[in-house]
Amino acid sequence: MKKTRHKVRRQGKDLLFDIVLYSICAVMLLLVIYPLWFIVIASFSDPSAVAGGHVWILPVGFTLEGYDELFKQAEVWTGYKNTIIYTVLGTIFGLVVNIPAAYALSRKDLWGRKVLMGLFVFTMFFSGGMIPIFLTVQEMGFYNNFWVMIIPFSVSAYNIIVARTFFETSLPADLWDAAQIDGCGNLRYFFTIALPLSKAVISVIALWTAVGQWNGYFNALLYLRDAKLHPLQLIMRNILITNQVFASMGTGEAAMIAMRRANLVRYSMIIIATVPIMCVYPFIQKYFDQGVMIGAVKG
Repeated sequence: MKKTRHKVRRQGKDLLFDIVLYSICAVMLLLVIYPLWFIVIASFSDPSAVAGGHVWILPVGFTLEGYDELFKQAEVWTGYKNTIIYTVLGTIFGLVVNIPAAYALSRKDLWGRKVLMGLFVFTMFFSGGMIPIFLTVQEMGFYNNFWVMIIPFSVSAYNIIVARTFFETSLPADLWDAAQIDGCGNLRYFFTIALPLSKAVISVIALWTAVGQWNGYFNALLYLRDAKLHPLQLIMRNILITNQVFASMGTGEAAMIAMRRANLVRYSMIIIATVPIMCVYPFIQKYFDQGVMIGAVKG
């Protein structure tokens, strides 16, 4: 009888704990999801309804004017094309540079391994500064060049550390010993054994690199003068600044029209810039979670 009461009391405590836990998770989920949902419905709502605080759950005064206004501008399509090219080529080049470097640094027989790793880590805390980097990029011939968005900043010390940790913890030394017995060298082992077993970390590094390339605009702002080479993020930044300037300079009805136009495109710009990269994430989410844990366990 006592055991039964204890069991019931225990189940009651577990139920209360579950209720509290799920309630906290529900609140946190709402805090994360609602801002995203608000941006979506605001992009389809009348700007006056959004400004007046009438938009909460569903669009009010459904309209596609914001998207029409953006897609009428030819530079938006040019930015989309440039960003897709920068993202694809930048991700491929980033993998080609960072993954082999990480594998080499994971090998204990690499001469000067600790010194090289220390140099990579040093760059995470210190840099030459904006002006020396700008002068270096200019001297190398990358200024106002298509490849400035792909080659000069492709090396990521953090990505190398994550991938190196994966190679050290997930590829046993016995595998390399067995490969050597079969006459397998370093290059063959890397391409035929290490890479096929490293799909998780490769997917994670690819996602991180692609997101960085897609969202990047600061390097384009510094190193690209030709508007035909600008990525989507920089073009949308310029559109937003232009609309805000027109709204602040106008008076009366002209100012109201300019302000309405600025509010129309603001949320539409966010959707246009984020939806493509968000559509990729669900397909490699499991690899992303695993990669985060790899970087968290060992550095």
